[in-house]
Amino acid sequence: MKPALLSMLIFCVVSTSSYSQMDAYRAFRAQISVPPYGLSKIKALITKIKPQSDEDNSDMGISPLSEKDYDALSLREKFTYTMIHPEMYAQNCAVFVPQSDESQKIFGYLISWMNEETWSNRQLLFLAQNRDSVMAIIKESVTRSKRMGVNYKDAVVEINGWEMIPFLISYYKDNKKDKDILTTLMLLMKKGRYPDFITSKSYKNLYGVADNYESSMTFNKANEVLTLQRAQAYYDSKKRDAQKN
Repeated sequence: MKPALLSMLIFCVVSTSSYSQMDAYRAFRAQISVPPYGLSKIKALITKIKPQSDEDNSDMGISPLSEKDYDALSLREKFTYTMIHPEMYAQNCAVFVPQSDESQKIFGYLISWMNEETWSNRQLLFLAQNRDSVMAIIKESVTRSKRMGVNYKDAVVEINGWEMIPFLISYYKDNKKDKDILTTLMLLMKKGRYPDFITSKSYKNLYGVADNYESSMTFNKANEVLTLQRAQAYYDSKKRDAQKN
């Protein structure tokens, strides 16, 4: 075989392997957790939903359960429903472009898992009003399944669940592949306006002038340790403030 042809074949094999690895890690990042609470019942109800257009915005729509069916759900069933069926959809949601070596990066934002969908006001209100229960259910579910899907991470950030930081750190130490836990910790610090984080170089690089949904920094031991230490310090400061009040 000619050297040029052999080189081309090797390049194609390596490239295909690299793309496969990239796709596999991206799929891992986008994987959701499916709660078991009333799952069969929720799936059956979802199949009966008829999507509705938003009269005020042609690019928006909603696919909700009826008030009657929704109100009849238990708290845990509403959690399952919210985690697997975002009610709102929009045509202008952010598109995440695949990057090379994603497994060697710490991203500033979590990957989109809702496609062109998002939680409705009703679902956001449910998460906020049942904040403590949501955190407890997520801990229970993750402890059982040994997996924390991106929808759970999104929920933790949405409700500003800083109390879960020790749990997140412990989970990460047993699941080092899941670098989006580091992202979740940074988003909690960002949401809480933690001074030591928002004045840091990491914050400037991820959320400064070049802020976008694909912003990232290199994953290395130093950035890993620094993120974990900052998150623990943030938790400790929040806990001290809570005890004072």
